[in-house]
Amino acid sequence: MKIAVFDTHVLRSDGRRMHFDILVQDEPADRDMDKVLAHGRRYLDDKGVTAMSLTAHECRFCHVEQARPEVEQTIRERGFAILEMEGCGNP
Repeated sequence: MKIAVFDTHVLRSDGRRMHFDILVQDEPADRDMDKVLAHGRRYLDDKGVTAMSLTAHECRFCHVEQARPEVEQTIRERGFAILEMEGCGNP
């Protein structure tokens, strides 16, 4: 599966920064920015994190790549996957 990678940087309400990638299937409907941002908000909610803002300014398309099997499985199950990069530990 080809996936689209959206590089995402958010400022948490506690002042700490988070950097993570939102991974979706490389299809026009899945790459819709409103849908991608909704996935990002769901991820933050699941972690119990309040972000100051999550818009297209903080989340940008980066590139397309071939998904690893575990990422592909997660996308098939949830519609998206997250690759945590920096500052994504527990609140």
